[in-house]
Amino acid sequence: MRPRIGITAWLRALPTYLGRETQLYTLGSEYVERVLAAGGLPLLLPHVGNAEEVLDLLDGLLLSGGDDLHPESYGDRHDGTSTGVSRDVDDWEIALVRTAAARRMPTLGICRGMQVMAVAFGGRLTQDLGDVEGHPHLSGMEPEAILALRHQVALEPACTIAAIYGETTHFVNTIHHQAVVEAGELRVVGYGSGGVIEAIEADNNWPALGVQWHPEKMHEPQEERLFEYFIAASKQYAKDKSLFT
Repeated sequence: MRPRIGITAWLRALPTYLGRETQLYTLGSEYVERVLAAGGLPLLLPHVGNAEEVLDLLDGLLLSGGDDLHPESYGDRHDGTSTGVSRDVDDWEIALVRTAAARRMPTLGICRGMQVMAVAFGGRLTQDLGDVEGHPHLSGMEPEAILALRHQVALEPACTIAAIYGETTHFVNTIHHQAVVEAGELRVVGYGSGGVIEAIEADNNWPALGVQWHPEKMHEPQEERLFEYFIAASKQYAKDKSLFT
């Protein structure tokens, strides 16, 4: 049986034949493709139900990328640089990750997903990186140029993410303008150019990893390892769970 992986989606107003602003739950197809390729069964999560009943259906939680978190979600004031914000979505995803932590359910946070993980456990964000080295403004750039951008991340030698990639220096893409500045109860294990926090992990036997980059959008074969680790942990979680049901 493939482990069931819940992937957070984003509600967006997009043009269709039914109107210029049709409300659609959206997700980049790469997330689904990577979960399938690694052996998981991807299930998209709309913003409905409560965290307990949703996670009852799952073996792993993937917090995807998306728009910015509302600054109020981490105790800050909106300075005008955060876009597409929704307190309701923030609250929903924070509840999911806190519940997953209580269950020790395998969790992978990507970009916004990593930021949600940090905020859920007392962390804070910077609303805009500005001119930090290695993190240029993406507005006005062509999509191909954005996807081609790479910068270096230094990983702690003893961390799980370094073990997954088999290296302590990893080159990643650059598709974000916000970043974690305090990880709260989670452990920072990777810093990118300009000292930006780019990788976090959980302790207390909770298999939870967060990365600021988008591995699902990178074609380097080693990016598959992160998803393979996550799916293997979810498969073990499903097996252990079945022993008590």
